[in-house]
Amino acid sequence: MPTLIRSLLTLVLLSLLATASALELPKGIIEQDGRPAPALQLADMDGNTTDLQSLRGKWVFVHFWASWCGPCRKEMPTLNTMIDKMADENFATILINTAEDEDTVFSFMGAVAPDLSTLLDSDGVVTEAWKPRGLPATYLVDPQGRIRYQALGGRPWDDLVYTGFLKEITK
Repeated sequence: MPTLIRSLLTLVLLSLLATASALELPKGIIEQDGRPAPALQLADMDGNTTDLQSLRGKWVFVHFWASWCGPCRKEMPTLNTMIDKMADENFATILINTAEDEDTVFSFMGAVAPDLSTLLDSDGVVTEAWKPRGLPATYLVDPQGRIRYQALGGRPWDDLVYTGFLKEITK
């Protein structure tokens, strides 16, 4: 009987340790199954191309947005602050405007987030491959190119809860 009790206590202790070390997800962050991220190769307004494949080895924050989206407008300044807070981490940020023309994006970015750069998915093909359920939608892709987390809707990305989470996963 002592062996059985010792085994049960060991299992309980291991379970408690696993639970304590589990990463607590901030509100709105959903753990994903680790499926490979769809291909993503787009240009920004200056014609510079970004390829998700070239960012292997880093965590990548892939964020889909549009200027007509109220939560996107509210969230954009928080993204700027979050990017600054994550500058020293193994982390890259990709912002993707979904299906808007260059003039609309240029005007919006100049007024709301002049320090940020966005990629243009003018025809919506990349957005369709990623299949967000709405905008804004954020995917966190691990260094091996797999989708590990998703956030639906706007988030205060500059809040300590979110930046702390991002810093924790990039360790």
